[in-house]
Amino acid sequence: MTTEQRPGDDVADTSAPGVRRNRPGQRQSEIAEYVVQHGSISANELAEMFHVSQMTVHRDLDELERRGVVRRYRGGVSAQASSVFESNVAYRLRAGRDAKAAMARHARTLIEPGMAVMLDDSTTTLELARLLEDLTPLTVITNFLETIKLLTGVRGIRLIALGGEYAPTHDSFLGVPCIEAIEALRVDMLFASTSAVSGNYAYHQEQEIVLVKRAMIAAARRSVLMVDHTKLGKAALHRLAPLSDVDLVVTDTKAPEDALLEMRENAVAYVAV
Repeated sequence: MTTEQRPGDDVADTSAPGVRRNRPGQRQSEIAEYVVQHGSISANELAEMFHVSQMTVHRDLDELERRGVVRRYRGGVSAQASSVFESNVAYRLRAGRDAKAAMARHARTLIEPGMAVMLDDSTTTLELARLLEDLTPLTVITNFLETIKLLTGVRGIRLIALGGEYAPTHDSFLGVPCIEAIEALRVDMLFASTSAVSGNYAYHQEQEIVLVKRAMIAAARRSVLMVDHTKLGKAALHRLAPLSDVDLVVTDTKAPEDALLEMRENAVAYVAV
């Protein structure tokens, strides 16, 4: 160590085979990518992987947590959701792809040309958006930037973007302006998802998301909630709405029988696809 280097400085052992010089921005991006792919990892493992000190790793993780990419826990970091933490959109885009695709295919059968359809900012409804091109003419309303980019310029789709304050963690627009825009509309169908379903209620970790989704349900003649098996039997911090507020719950074939029984007992219409 030279006199200019101190413990915790951003220094890499570049003599090691395959190890590149670690710049903080590059390293943080690679840490984020790893956590998004693998779900969670300890700080010790990250320090060894990137050939930096524990102090440097903790600074990186503090910055990634500040940006909403990961959540910290004692000794490590995770991109997975908890009852109070919603996963970053990058993690959600990778998770449960097969189940999302199956639910999207079923949801598509519920849409007819000429409808006005609202999609929330979930990665589940993004899969449905990929299937809309041949259902035109169609009006699609959404606050999810990924869906907006996907449908921009698609022939036959009239696209209405819901504005508001941009939330990087969700890659969507939220807040009072978004809610007011939703309240000014009346749509044929809403397709939405959420983080958790337990008993007769849907839940979400963040109150801003809850308020937007409630406004969407109120603005739709018919609402469809798309939730894969990993979200059933779980609760989150905020109660979003009773399942009686939606017309149909769409889940996948891995849904636990006790969760399906609970919906039947509460007279909730559902389909497992």
